Amino acid sequence: MSQSNDEHHDTHNDPHNETDAAIISNNASLAALDISATDSIDDEILDTFYHREHLLPVMRATLEYVNARVNSSLILPYFEDIDAELWQEKSKALDLYITDSIEGRALNLEARGKDYATNILSYPSDLPIAVIELMPTLPLGELIVCHEVMVREAKEQDKTVAQHISHLLIHGMLHLLGFDHELGQAEQDEMESFEIDILASLNLPNPYIPNA
Repeated sequence: MSQSNDEHHDTHNDPHNETDAAIISNNASLAALDISATDSIDDEILDTFYHREHLLPVMRATLEYVNARVNSSLILPYFEDIDAELWQEKSKALDLYITDSIEGRALNLEARGKDYATNILSYPSDLPIAVIELMPTLPLGELIVCHEVMVREAKEQDKTVAQHISHLLIHGMLHLLGFDHELGQAEQDEMESFEIDILASLNLPNPYIPNA
């Protein structure tokens, strides 16, 4: 399974698991979001910060934006070999796993060789296009969020935790599509512009302007 930027891993079987689907405008495809967490993340944290009602609109907005850009000839690096219309027609699935700083540190060390917990790790589905074409649902991959890092960064950046989570969810989804700000300034500018536009569609501020 390939990995992108600050962002692992195998499927987690956990009692804190939520699956839901919602209609995406544009092509009426479905967005399925599966949320799970390590045992140390309690139900109150999940219900407050990672409830499907909070996160599905962010996922939908990201996919709607990407679909619109694909119509304008945007190439999705990890899906460039799949027909654009087929990409838009397929339902999309995303796995989101919430962890603590102890596991987050171990996963970041395993994935990136960096001995600290990072905010988000992304693991693209990395399936062959021939397989994806046969699947009714297109798996985008898995995002792993370290809740403690997310809370700390939100405080440091004078943002609400909800705003920061929304931003990092969009950021992570873009990584799952193959965009990578670490490739150069042009790629960073492109990715940040996508994030700003998607957040604006959700009436959320530009995360790159202090105290926005």
